[in-house]
Amino acid sequence: MAALKEQTTAIVWFRDDLRLADNEALAAALLTGAPLLCIYILQDGAGGFRPPGGAARWWLHHSLQALGQDIAARGGRLDLFRGDARKILPALTEAAGANFVCWTRRYGGPEMAADAALKAKLKSSGVAAKSFNGHLLHEPWEITRGEGQGFAVYTPYWRAASAAGQGGEPLPAPDRLRAAPFPRGAPQRASLAALSLMPEKTDWAGGLRAAWTPGENGARQRLKAFLEGRMASYPFQRDQPDADVVSRLSPHLRFGEIGPRQVFAAVRSAEDNPAKNSRLKFLAELGWREFNYHLLFRHPEAARENIQRRFDKMPWRVPPPHELSAWRRGETGYPIVDAGMRELWATGYMHNRVRMIAASFLIKHLLIDWRVGEDWFWDTLCDADPANNPMNWQWVAGSGADAAPYFRIFNPVLQGEKFDAAGDYVRRWVPELAALPGKWVHKPFAAPPSVLREAGVMLGETYPRPIVDLAEGRARALAAFARVRG
Repeated sequence: MAALKEQTTAIVWFRDDLRLADNEALAAALLTGAPLLCIYILQDGAGGFRPPGGAARWWLHHSLQALGQDIAARGGRLDLFRGDARKILPALTEAAGANFVCWTRRYGGPEMAADAALKAKLKSSGVAAKSFNGHLLHEPWEITRGEGQGFAVYTPYWRAASAAGQGGEPLPAPDRLRAAPFPRGAPQRASLAALSLMPEKTDWAGGLRAAWTPGENGARQRLKAFLEGRMASYPFQRDQPDADVVSRLSPHLRFGEIGPRQVFAAVRSAEDNPAKNSRLKFLAELGWREFNYHLLFRHPEAARENIQRRFDKMPWRVPPPHELSAWRRGETGYPIVDAGMRELWATGYMHNRVRMIAASFLIKHLLIDWRVGEDWFWDTLCDADPANNPMNWQWVAGSGADAAPYFRIFNPVLQGEKFDAAGDYVRRWVPELAALPGKWVHKPFAAPPSVLREAGVMLGETYPRPIVDLAEGRARALAAFARVRG
């Protein structure tokens, strides 16, 4: 891109790309030679956007803090705003006399519509408004089949996407940034504290502080640790929640503290990982993120509407309040489910295999609408993502594009015994069961009374009895799904 002439100010609007390296929007603004206004606008539901949940808000606070420090260390400044970007951005552009504005694209329906309207409005005022891909390897409309049709199944999608390459080499972070003076008459800035992203009445975020380092540097360190120590075991142990072999990059990718192009380039060039299969398996799992955005682009209401509309007639139960509360609190009486839900509440994260088990239990054994679970994960996951969260819930429910078969109902006891064979994951997150022998740790309700007494477990007191019989829940679910199939 050639440098633009007679620039007074260029505006870089950060959104889900809270990094300096491999940020094409930032690079384009720097090419203008103009001083920069680096901005972030917390919209909090304005314009019909879905506001972030509690755990994501905590992460966003610290990610913005880290980005602001990184920008300041290079001579720039990050200005924060709160409100409707459709009003704030044009007003700021006019006050600054800017004639170049850029941002990284988003792919939700309301977001794309708002961005298109903003771009048209700015261009009509003589402002060059440009958007860039910094969130995906491939734009959702780039990988198609037939006559421009999208894919509905992951495997052929990822085969086509892999053949298309990774989209070029990552860009380095700039050494220097030149801040433009904040213009008179511009919309009022907000302090980071005024964005009210942190927990207020009760500080529940202690586990998040212990588990995570939000920000671009934290993302780099997380990737480095994975490449140097965990990736070789990833294909063999990735489904074992007690094995620390997964990357835990998902919240960093969610907020764009690292881009997928950076991850793919680092994984493919890692010298300390001789196992080609490890690299390919990890990259294929990241491919699901690409595929989910491919689906979101074509199903922008996926967080609220079934992709397969025949599931609109699914006879969901209105559950007794204690059932939903037990699932949320990790008190269902099924240890692998309870361990996952407690890990989620404590750390804002849950191992992917356990996410599937917990989601299947809610949807199928309790016959509760998948949207109820999706809402809870949206509020409690640090990595709650507008594409991954709804698409993964719809996958488990069977209502998605590339969905699990309706008859696939995970048995939480068998899943626990298979993927947490020694019971270490359960013992960590459900400590009241720590003294149970491995034979019973995933089914304390079946243990002999003498074994329970010796382990200090009193069912119904120190640990709950199961809230649903697995055989009865399975039969009820299959009958309900049969109605949808009919």
